[in-house]
Amino acid sequence: MSEAIKHPTYRYDVVRKFAIMTVIWGLIGMSVGVYIACQLAFPNVFYTEIPWLTFGRLRPLHTNTVIFAFGGCALFASVYFVVQRTCQTALFAPALAQFTFWGWQLVIILGWITLPQGITASKEYAEFEWPIDILLAVVWISFGVVFFGTVMKRKAKHIYVANWFFGAFIITVGLIHVINSAAIPVTLTKSYSAYSGAMDAMVQWWYGHNAVGFLLTTGFLGMMYYFVPKQADRPVYSYRLSIVHFWALISLYIWAGPHHLHYTALPNWTQSVGMAMSLILFAPSWGGMINGIMTLSGAWQKLRTDPVLKFLVVSLSFYGMSTFEGPMMAIKTVNALSHFTDWTIGHVHSGALGWVAMISVGAMYHLIPQMYGRRSANMFSTQLINIHFWLATLGTVLYIASMWVNGILQGLMWRAFNDDGTLTYSFIESVEASYPGHAIRAIGGMLWVTGMLIMTYNVWYTVNVKEQPVRTPKPADQPAA
Repeated sequence: MSEAIKHPTYRYDVVRKFAIMTVIWGLIGMSVGVYIACQLAFPNVFYTEIPWLTFGRLRPLHTNTVIFAFGGCALFASVYFVVQRTCQTALFAPALAQFTFWGWQLVIILGWITLPQGITASKEYAEFEWPIDILLAVVWISFGVVFFGTVMKRKAKHIYVANWFFGAFIITVGLIHVINSAAIPVTLTKSYSAYSGAMDAMVQWWYGHNAVGFLLTTGFLGMMYYFVPKQADRPVYSYRLSIVHFWALISLYIWAGPHHLHYTALPNWTQSVGMAMSLILFAPSWGGMINGIMTLSGAWQKLRTDPVLKFLVVSLSFYGMSTFEGPMMAIKTVNALSHFTDWTIGHVHSGALGWVAMISVGAMYHLIPQMYGRRSANMFSTQLINIHFWLATLGTVLYIASMWVNGILQGLMWRAFNDDGTLTYSFIESVEASYPGHAIRAIGGMLWVTGMLIMTYNVWYTVNVKEQPVRTPKPADQPAA
């Protein structure tokens, strides 16, 4: 093996920046989420007449911050870290990589300026107005150039499977963003969609579900295929299954969007196609989950002492749960009960908190010590990681369980009729019945934010405080035989 492969000069500066911002944006985005959860649970305390602090303004700010700021920075950091190590070469166009960091932060900050003011395109997960959309597209294309340029100049002949997932999510997210964001500008802060009516809804949910499917699933599966084997110190359970998983996932996920539009003006055949593809999608989703969990074969004992591995493995359990629940909720008869209820919110967060956030946190705990030259390759405090893990797990369970109960309760109350055909319950009665669930949801979110505070402290200490040198015992210190 050549010296270039054995001792490549990796460019970790941009990885460090994205990793630190992952932690910062995670804390900020989840704090906004807890605040608006408290507005619903405790309106007498958190009511405000300040427009930019109302639920309707802050909810898109929360979703964009946790998806694109927290999740996006985790993906950028992981992609730039993994592609160098698996291709055994430094990043292509390092100046362009730096541009992606500063450009991405600018996109997020512009979102923080515009969304609280009500400047929005009014599309789920695509609320940014057209100037920000253009900047986002430029940054994303630059991201693709850096990634694929690095793959093309790789020293290793083989392209590791994680890079397949990374490449697919980079291409697809860029494509769906550009098409869905097509708009007719009226002013600098106002535009109208290039599509209308049912077509606009279909394009939006083709985008919306594939933002989930490729940004929040495929990209993070790429993280899983690197960080789980590395942290477990085991090879991927089945490399063949990982390739089958890849092709099945990207072939099917792109068709699932119409299940968001059941019982709407969308043609019935299109709704049925979305439902059918969602049900078939269950197989490749669980194929990836099983492949990740079975990678621990022969290394299960490590879960007792390695909280980073706990984050990674439990994230796979939540991934399996949410990818079972999603196809089930895509069935029209189930969707008739679940749609527009808190059940949908619970489903989203079983994936967002249980899968995306937990694997992101685990990945950051793995790479940050390496990025900052920790000789032990460990964070400052393993005990704090363990506390964070249990706070995150309990917070996720409280959140999603409360929303499931609320959702089924709401769905049943909304469809209850008296013998004369009148509604049994008024809408406000369903709101009152939802109060306990909303309070528990807020508590679950508080646990997550507490965990992120602990992580922020642990990361700060890891980055800024030097490790104590390992003390070699003197002969006099050694116990007698």
